[in-house]
Amino acid sequence: MAIDPVSAARAYQQAANATNLGGASGGDSVDFGGLVQEAIRQAGQSASIAENQALAVAGGQADIVDVVTAIAAAETQLQTVIAVRDQVISAYQEILRMPI
Repeated sequence: MAIDPVSAARAYQQAANATNLGGASGGDSVDFGGLVQEAIRQAGQSASIAENQALAVAGGQADIVDVVTAIAAAETQLQTVIAVRDQVISAYQEILRMPI
């Protein structure tokens, strides 16, 4: 499944803002664990919003377009979290293979 360019650009911009790559001084430190926790929290929040939108459509209170948009956003965020997880696991396995 492909990720649309707009979502990728937004994700890149959020990552750049979170890590101060947009021209901040080099002395700032970034907490990787905090970034991952925030990404997971946002993915869970997006899933919750999508679920609430689906329930609203079932009750006749919302439009189906809102549900599709919310589900697409939740799916994109979940794919991003999974991709980061896979990269972290890959890096960990690579470290384990390093000779001592």
